[in-house]
Amino acid sequence: MKPIKNLILAAGAFAGAILLSSNANAQSTKLNDAQIAHVAVTANQIDINYAKIAESKTKNPQVLKFAKTMATDHSAIIGMATKLVTKLKVTPEDNAVSKSLNAQAEKTKKDLKSKKGKAFDKAYVDNEVAYHTAVISAVETVLIPQAQNAELKALLQSAVPLFKEHLEHAKMLQKSLK
Repeated sequence: MKPIKNLILAAGAFAGAILLSSNANAQSTKLNDAQIAHVAVTANQIDINYAKIAESKTKNPQVLKFAKTMATDHSAIIGMATKLVTKLKVTPEDNAVSKSLNAQAEKTKKDLKSKKGKAFDKAYVDNEVAYHTAVISAVETVLIPQAQNAELKALLQSAVPLFKEHLEHAKMLQKSLK
């Protein structure tokens, strides 16, 4: 049970990193648009990386299909973000939140890579449920409200329904794996 708890806690790092960074010191720590763009790209890349692990490890066709969807959809979001920051002539800026996300993702990837078979499938899908839950919360409560540029805000808002769709898909998959 402990490895599953660790994955869920790791997935919560997305929201935790943002919320600790922005709410604990709400007045002193605020993400600017360049930092928000970097956080968004980082979070999407992390999920692509998890999907690549799943694609290489799972034998379950449903999990494989889900992983391929995650890789495709999150790559598309990165593409849209890249196109937008290029248009706006903004360079995504690394920041404490992005660094925290990457550090936690390394731990989660290590844990996922250590699992096999049904244990892997369950861990991957449980992580996806927790990760998407955290991402949705962070995007809606931190990134969108802090975004200053209307186009960046619109891009973040347009991604939320897709993330919610991913979450529902992951939850259905989670139920089928029990």
